[in-house]
Amino acid sequence: MKTYLLPKDGQFYKANLHMHTVVSDGKMTPAEVKEEYMKRGYSIVAYTDHEALVPHTELTDDKFVAITSYEIATNKGACQGGFPFEQTYHMNLYAKDPNKDLSPVFTMSRLWPAHAGNYMSEEAKAVEWPREYSIESLNALIARANEDGFLVSYNHPNWSLQNYKDYAGLRGVWGVEFYNTGCARAGYPDTMQPIDDLLQQGERVFPLAADDAHAGKDTLHDCFGGFVMVKAEKLAYKTVMEALEKGDFYASSGPAIEELYLEDGVLHLKTSPAAKVEVITERRSRWCRRGEGLTELTFDLSDYIKTSREVSEKRAPSYFRITVTDASGETAQSRAYFEEEWN
Repeated sequence: MKTYLLPKDGQFYKANLHMHTVVSDGKMTPAEVKEEYMKRGYSIVAYTDHEALVPHTELTDDKFVAITSYEIATNKGACQGGFPFEQTYHMNLYAKDPNKDLSPVFTMSRLWPAHAGNYMSEEAKAVEWPREYSIESLNALIARANEDGFLVSYNHPNWSLQNYKDYAGLRGVWGVEFYNTGCARAGYPDTMQPIDDLLQQGERVFPLAADDAHAGKDTLHDCFGGFVMVKAEKLAYKTVMEALEKGDFYASSGPAIEELYLEDGVLHLKTSPAAKVEVITERRSRWCRRGEGLTELTFDLSDYIKTSREVSEKRAPSYFRITVTDASGETAQSRAYFEEEWN
């Protein structure tokens, strides 16, 4: 029997889940963002302007979904021009309701830049959620945001000057950026390590790749690098958000994962041409295939699967995930698939 890890049915839709516009410190209008991204095959953009939750539902149609979202910063020290001098937590909050314009964890005293307030209602601006640089404060914020219908991502840990002690205690995060175009091109590339660390602690976090773009139409220098491919039955806000919440997607800075399923303990994988494909687990079991133009591969995981329950009883839950690397070194990452999904 086949167990499809990426859904068998539906269609892939390309998405950028991190984007800034003139609402905050970006150079393009929301409509210009839609135009430029659709030119390059994108069907979904999350408008994550700083601190201000502003829906752009007028942009959503049968060929494009504008996700209502925003980015918040919790800084350890002082800032100048929006840039922290020390460590900072940056998180995106994605609303399951496209019309949501009020966030319970908004903090008016942290609004930046000031003109972002011009796009918000007075009711929204009246909220003052307490925010401080601590795991306890962040976890309270994440829990409240989740309760109110938001998915929460943890953004660009490397650019944020953070390490294990900053993120190890986070709870309830939906996704973590392993690739951020703006940060990578500025010399602050991220890795899968925070995701693996949180998975080892039992957190069901998904890998994300996104642009974090601020550029204008004249340069587009931080655009079209990281993306996620969402597998959904149709292009509609509710359907897209349900697929994201379930993890029916992969994240990439280049390669494609076209098919992924298990059959009788054997993992079957179809990709765009790859130079290396790895299956990585929560323990020291891993498989790696190298070559030129790899596109269809199988990995026999039957022995690993047989021992998964025994291992899970002794330590963290058993899971595996897939990394695809192309000839230029760009990667695609699947989410982690846990024992209950394939046993």
